[in-house]
Amino acid sequence: MTTNDPATPFDVTRTLPADATGAALRADVLHGLTRTPRTLPPKWFYDARGSELFDEITTLPEYYPTRAEREILLARAAEIAAACGARTLVELGSGSSDKTRHLLDALPDLAAYVPVDVSESALRGAATALLAERPGLGIHALVADFTRALVLPATPGPRLVAFLGGTIGNLLPEERTAFLAAVRGMLAPGDFFLLGTDLVKDEGVLVAAYDDAAGVTAAFNKNVLTVMNRELDADFDPDAFEHVAVWDARAEWIEMRLRSTRTQAVKIPAVDLALEFAAGEEVRTEVSAKFRRDGVTEELRSAGLELTHWWTDEAGRFALSLAAVAG
Repeated sequence: MTTNDPATPFDVTRTLPADATGAALRADVLHGLTRTPRTLPPKWFYDARGSELFDEITTLPEYYPTRAEREILLARAAEIAAACGARTLVELGSGSSDKTRHLLDALPDLAAYVPVDVSESALRGAATALLAERPGLGIHALVADFTRALVLPATPGPRLVAFLGGTIGNLLPEERTAFLAAVRGMLAPGDFFLLGTDLVKDEGVLVAAYDDAAGVTAAFNKNVLTVMNRELDADFDPDAFEHVAVWDARAEWIEMRLRSTRTQAVKIPAVDLALEFAAGEEVRTEVSAKFRRDGVTEELRSAGLELTHWWTDEAGRFALSLAAVAG
């Protein structure tokens, strides 16, 4: 369904049912908290409070990925634009579209911007702000889950599909395979895919980025309990869980977990669930995979995409890769 407010010169297409978010939360809680070990997907951190906390995390001295990616965009946006010649920019998981401005400024022939996000309010806010700065830009916002197959609006090619922030690291390997195959399905010959990936580095640097001294990431992690209390009428006590961040050297990812500090019982009436937590029992709330160039190249190749450019920040902490449809 496409909606247009005459007062705003952009369109919003909703592909998600009205209760899609609530239904997905219920399904994820039932599936994740009744398995061993218990898990929850990280997307449930991001209600309004969670988004505020994450914005705060990106400014912390320990959390380098946002600064490193912005450094690359500032230095390389013109090269990205010259390499792809895009007339349409599609951004998956666009949020506030903050970093996207560097690409928008660099693409001289850009005719359309297609931000994709599950939050309609975030899309409308970002579109309004962008149009105040760029009144001639055609914005076609898409309310959708980027992990599912997308039907993009008809916009001029070539297209550049961007997935920034290292968010691909939150997907498990089999989920990444399916996601990259879906991205390949969006692209025509001459289109490009721009991917942000956090790179493998010293364990101390990685753990500190997800367990800051000020405790902001701990509050962000515990926010998922508040979301379940509010949306599912659960009775989690956030003070009865502690934040844990660990580096898995074999999988080469950071895991964020919530560890029960005592034996406790929790009820989640909206999904008719009663849980018992032992002292020390953990719920994995996020994986954040870190990458190497060879691995990124191979995952792209397996999806039918060919790496054409690779850029890192000066310290080599983060990478942006540009890929084309394999010939």
